[in-house]
Amino acid sequence: MRRRFKIVLGALTMAATAIPAAIVYAEANDAEQSAFREAVKFGFSGEAIQGGVMIGDAPAGTASLSFDGEAVPVDEDGKFIIAFNRDAGQAANLVATLDNGETVRKFINIAPRNWKIEHVSINRRATTRSAAFMARRGPELAQINAARSVTSDSKGWRETFVWPVKGRISGQFGSQRIYNGDPGSYHSGVDVAAPAGTYYVAPADGVVTLAASSPFTLEGNLLMIDHGMGLNSAFLHSSEILVKEGQEVKRGQPIGRIGSTGSATGPHLHWSMKWNQARIDPILLTGPME
Repeated sequence: MRRRFKIVLGALTMAATAIPAAIVYAEANDAEQSAFREAVKFGFSGEAIQGGVMIGDAPAGTASLSFDGEAVPVDEDGKFIIAFNRDAGQAANLVATLDNGETVRKFINIAPRNWKIEHVSINRRATTRSAAFMARRGPELAQINAARSVTSDSKGWRETFVWPVKGRISGQFGSQRIYNGDPGSYHSGVDVAAPAGTYYVAPADGVVTLAASSPFTLEGNLLMIDHGMGLNSAFLHSSEILVKEGQEVKRGQPIGRIGSTGSATGPHLHWSMKWNQARIDPILLTGPME
C-alpha cells in the first residue's frame, strides 16, 4: 500500500507541474503581445490645445511620420515635435508608417481657448496701407520668410524653455487687437514690459537666422532664432542685438537688449514663436512667470 501511494502521488505531482508550464507559456505570450502593443503606441508630453506644443515618441520601427498630411521629421531616438496653430480646428491626425509598411494612427482632440480683446491706441491702418510702407514691407517679409525656412540641427526644441526676460506681461498671445476701434490681427506673441536697455536671453539653444542690421517698419530691430525641427523664436523692438546670423546660442545667453524700435508704444520685448506655419503660445513652453 505504501508503494502504491507513492506512485499515485508521483503521478499527481507530474500533472500539477504540467499545468503551470502551459500557464507560464500563455502568460509569456500575453506579455509579448502587450509589449508589442505598447511599442506601436505614440507617447506625448505637452498640451493638445490651440497654440500648444507637444513632444512625442514615435512607435517603434517608424519609418516616416505625417501630421495632417505634412511630413514631420523624427529624431534618432524616435522623438518629434508637433504644434497647434492659434486657430487650429477641433482635431488633428497623426500617422506613423512603420518599416513593415503598416500604419499607426492617432487622432488628437484639440482643446479650444477663449481669446481676450485688447484695445491699442495706434492708428495702424493709416501707416500700413501707405505706398511708402508697402515699398519697404515686401523686402522685410522676404527676409523673415527666408529666416523661417532655415533648418538647423539645433536640439533646443527638446529643452525646457525659460523666459527671455522677467517683467510685467503687457500683451498676451492670441488676443484680438483693436487699433483705435479698427479690428486688426490677433497678437502673435507675448509682450514683456521692462526698462529700455534690459538684457534678454535665449529661451533655449538655437541658431541665429536673422539679426536685422536696421529697424524693420513694424518689428524694429528684429532677431530670429531656429531651435530645430521647424520651431523658431522671434524677438521684436530691440534697442540692440548682441548676436550675429549663423551664430549658435545657448539657453540663458544674453542675445539682445529691450527697446521700443518699430511699431511700439513703449519699451518691451515681443516674443513670438512658430512651428512651421503654426503660431504658438510661448507661455505653454515656459510655464507661468515666477
